This record gives sequence, structure tokens and C-alpha cells, in this order.
Amino acid sequence: MATPNDTVALNDAVTPDDTAALDGERLEAAMGHVFGELGVGCTAPLIVLGDRLGLFRALAGAGPLTSAELAARTGLVERYVREWLRGVAVAGYLEHDPAADRFTLTGEYAAVLADDEAPTSLIGVFPGFQALWADLDRVEGFFRTGGGMGWGEHHPALGRAQERFTRPAYVHGLIAEWIPAVEGIVPKLEAGAAVADLGCGHGLSSILIAERWPRSTVTGFDPDDASIAHARAAAAEAGLDGRAVFEVADAAGFPGDGYDLITFTDSLHDMGDPVAAAAHARSALAEDGVVLVVEPLAADRFADDFANPYARIGYAISTLVCTPSSLAQTGAAALGAMAGEAKLREVLAAGGLTRVRRIAQESAPVNIVLEARP
Repeated sequence: MATPNDTVALNDAVTPDDTAALDGERLEAAMGHVFGELGVGCTAPLIVLGDRLGLFRALAGAGPLTSAELAARTGLVERYVREWLRGVAVAGYLEHDPAADRFTLTGEYAAVLADDEAPTSLIGVFPGFQALWADLDRVEGFFRTGGGMGWGEHHPALGRAQERFTRPAYVHGLIAEWIPAVEGIVPKLEAGAAVADLGCGHGLSSILIAERWPRSTVTGFDPDDASIAHARAAAAEAGLDGRAVFEVADAAGFPGDGYDLITFTDSLHDMGDPVAAAAHARSALAEDGVVLVVEPLAADRFADDFANPYARIGYAISTLVCTPSSLAQTGAAALGAMAGEAKLREVLAAGGLTRVRRIAQESAPVNIVLEARP
């Protein structure tokens, strides 16, 4: 049996207090890096408050404002607004005029933080952090025991954030650039095509396709009941009259065939058996049908991802959400969000989709967009 003295000795051996042996400059740099990260983490809730309370929208285009003027514009308490302004300004999101004590949201930052319709909007990402923290204890358990959790098991803030922050990319990318880059598909969509959207989540991509090409019919499939219920309600609200319908189904066994276009919009890596999903998609295609795969930007070699501006976000979300999603399903392939183009091509080829072409690279700065055919 260990004695108290044994415990002290063990702890001393494991965590010696001997920083003198460390490189001073590198230690200072490490502390500076981590301290900076603490600042980023602490600022994120202020960004969410600025969004929820309409502070960014009130600042957009208003020019320099004092805290009192911004409080009057928003109907909020000045003392809170003053502290918020200072916190967001020292974080670099606002410009500050010390002589007049006025704060300005530049047009560039407004395009990122105050306008959901802008192609540069990123504000929708921040509310999702609530889900990442809320689900952290469960993910910690998976590290110890294995297993995982589906998208529908996460805090509801995750699904809402996913729908919101992907909208600009889907409107300005998927609809305007990526689908039109698929060889021969636009004339079919304009004439009336059958589309299957696999792993559709809240149905945003399906609804946008149906709205853009009203003669086509889109069926969205997702294994999560709550997501499909949300998608059906959203389609009804959009008045699509059956042109976008939704069914609970796994990508490896969804019903129907003769689809002119099958899409995996940021979903293939979440699936338990992506090869089976690709194979089933192949079997469900029309004679000249095509599969469109949209995945996060990742290098084929991990060492090259250090130069990838998206990699930090991608690996974090993959650890906390995407890998647990796959490991909760049959197959448990755990492809991960950062699989890279070579691995994606390997998966598609194993599913019988051997003619693969990367498209829309200029309009997809943080995505890999692939056109795949048998």
C-alpha cells in the first residue's frame, strides 16, 4: 500500500519544478502563445453577445459611436455596452478613437460579423461553441471507452450554428458556383432533375437547390429524426410545395433510384461507412447521373496542413463532432473531416465512382469539391 510519502515522491518524479533547464525564449513564446489563446477564448462569448443583442448590426455603417450613442441605438444599458465595446476593441474587432472615446466597426469587419447574407460572413460559427463545451464531458468519455454520438445527440446549438454558418457558403458557393461547375448538370436541373441530398441535416442545401431550380425535385435524407422534422418545417415555410421532401434514411440504404444528381454536402466524412454510402449512391444514379462531394479543405499529408488556414478549425471540429459521429455508426470508419483529396478519391473509387474531377477550386477556398461518376 502506498504511503503519503510515496505519493509525494511519485508526484515529484512526474512533475518536477525545474523550469531552469528549459529554453527561456521558447518558454516565453509558449506562454505568450497560450496567453493569446486565452484571450481568443474569452472574447468568443462577447462576439456572441454582440450578435444576439444587435450590437454589430447597430455599429455597421454608423461611423464612430460612443458607448452612450450605441446604447441609445440598441436600447441597452450603457455601462454594459461600454465594457463590451472596450473588450471587443482591444481584441481587434473595432477601431477606437481615444480622443473622442468613439468606436467604429469598419466595413470589412461588418461584412464578416454583421451581415448573414454576405459571402464573407462568419458570425454564425460563434454560437456553436456553446454546443462544443456542453458536449465536452461526453466526448472525454469516448476517449476513454470508445464509441461516439450522432449529430442529433449534440446540444441543439450545434445544428442551428451549422445551418447558419453554412448558408453563405451554400448560397454563394454551392448554388452559384459549385453545382454549375458539374459538367452537364445545369440543363438537367433547369429541365427538371431528380436530386438526392445525403446527410442533409436541417435541409438547407436541399431547400436552396429546390429554390434555385424550381423544375427539379430534391429529396433530402438524414438518419436523425429531429433534423428531418426541422427540414420539413423549413421547406413548408419556404413554400416549396413538395419540390423539397425529406426522409429519415441512412446514406448506405436510402430509397429510390434514377437520380440525376446526388450530393454529399460536408457529410461524407461523418458517415460510419463512407464506402458503402458511395456505393449505394452509385447504384441509385440515373444512367448519366453524377455525384457531387463537398468536403473541408485538407492536405493529403498532415505535415502540409500546418500551412492550411482552415486546418485548425477542421481538426478541432473533427475531434469533437465528426469523428464521434462516424464512430457512433455501423462501420465506424472515422474518416475525419480532414481526410484530404487523395483519401476521398480512394473512398469514392472503392464505392465504384472511379471518374473523379476536382472542380470550382477558385470559388471554394476552404473546401474540396469533387465531381464523381462511375
